[in-house]
Amino acid sequence: MKIVVVGGGAGGASFAARMRRLDNNAQITILEKSNETSIASCGLPYFIGGVIENRDNMQVASPALMKKLFDIDIHLGTEVLKINPQDKNVVTAEGEVFEYDKLVLSTGAKAFVPPINGLDNLPHFTVKSLADADKIKAFIAEHKPQKAVVIGGGFIGVEVAENLCHLGIETALAEMAPQVLMPLDEDMAAQIHKEMRSKGIELYLGDGLKEIVSDGVVLNSNRKIATDMVVLAIGVRPETEVAKAAGIELTERGAVITNEFMQTNYPDIYACGDSVAVKDFVSQQITTVALAGPANRQGRLIADHIAQNNPYPYTGTQGTGIVKVFDLTAAFTGNNEKQLQRAGIKYQKMIIVANSHAGYYPDAQAITLKVLYTDEGKILGAQAVGKEGIDKRIDVIATVMRLNGTTADLRDAELCYAPPYSGAKDPVNLIGMAIENVRQGLVKPYFGTEFDNMVVLDVRPAAVYAQEHIEGAINIPAAQIRTRLNELPKNKTIMVHCFKGYTSYVVARILMQSGFDNVLSYAGGWTFYKSLQKD
Repeated sequence: MKIVVVGGGAGGASFAARMRRLDNNAQITILEKSNETSIASCGLPYFIGGVIENRDNMQVASPALMKKLFDIDIHLGTEVLKINPQDKNVVTAEGEVFEYDKLVLSTGAKAFVPPINGLDNLPHFTVKSLADADKIKAFIAEHKPQKAVVIGGGFIGVEVAENLCHLGIETALAEMAPQVLMPLDEDMAAQIHKEMRSKGIELYLGDGLKEIVSDGVVLNSNRKIATDMVVLAIGVRPETEVAKAAGIELTERGAVITNEFMQTNYPDIYACGDSVAVKDFVSQQITTVALAGPANRQGRLIADHIAQNNPYPYTGTQGTGIVKVFDLTAAFTGNNEKQLQRAGIKYQKMIIVANSHAGYYPDAQAITLKVLYTDEGKILGAQAVGKEGIDKRIDVIATVMRLNGTTADLRDAELCYAPPYSGAKDPVNLIGMAIENVRQGLVKPYFGTEFDNMVVLDVRPAAVYAQEHIEGAINIPAAQIRTRLNELPKNKTIMVHCFKGYTSYVVARILMQSGFDNVLSYAGGWTFYKSLQKD
């Protein structure tokens, strides 16, 4: 069997290696138009910043290794210009013809560079390939720029900004949306904004790029940022022009349409990776997700289907991701509020602030954890921000989601516990408990920053209240609440808050069982409220 793979990125390389393990006799050829294959693309910002020092480490699997270990022929610098589905061959820019029995398209996505006035007025770069990273490193080494502007606040934009900052370059980041890291909701991204600003990055949010002039960039607001270099991290688009010309069906946005086994409208042509339309695991809507994990799994799935090795369907992409932002980490899975609203899915939410490990063990760090769910307890998405233990909490919730678990399963999950690693009630358990309390009617959470027509009851100690508190809040420390109930009106909404949200829940239960009919408990407490306040 002759198999041709167009594109040597995550999906294509994963497919080829798996296919060889399943069929030692297949003739497998990878055609890659660049001079790179199986590159650690997610590590490019850290290579630029010098965190990854050895360039060779950016090569996950070299062509020599793929040939020696897997007997896979890789042709670098070989661009496929035409696919002939009827004749079952592909034609390269050099006129070479490669016949196939099965064709796998792993063409990926290309950096999106919109029409920009004055683009050539300053050195500008994208970050999609190792060659891109080489250009940036060479420019920095030769010209020693003092200032840089990153356009785009996605994964790559934020990571590049951090790494330029580490190099001592005064860095600004402009993003057209009102926040960075769009998989997060604004209330969770607020901590990321504070962290970036505290480390010296100047953020311009809700303001896109208008033009580039000789000494800087001009934003849509006409604000000008002086700079010596510009990094364009505006996003990516599926690279599917050749597929379109071959009659392969695409979405309106240019992504390849496949069935559950990653087959296109031509059964012998498969597609995987960033160029493919996928089903959102939560909303079931068609989308594109440029992540290495799904691409690798799709490649493996295709190999199993071609080899008829217990083939199984692709069941959708959750969009699980994680990003380091200086001393913070943000992670997420499933849908956020904006996505659910666009999809017309009704949801509830819960936010807690909990310790990364046992509070009595040194150096416990705060984790802000948010879960979106249905009235029935189905988990729709989760987000977490903090300094420690963020990955494992989102990984647990992502796994529960994949297995169609519920918020009650978060409550009941039996997770590792030892003081250096967690508490006896892990944050995953705690948010499951908090949600189940709401679903049982034991408490009503509050998430806003406006308190009109409410009595704000601060139940922290008096000395803490005296230092800082919500304007207009009254202070009755939690330990005194039972003896001072007469100080609270029963005909108004009482919004209770504490440090992190647990004590306010306890006080809310006392009030609700003492004749107070409309009591709210501030989710995440003062800690979360404070993170929402602009500096």
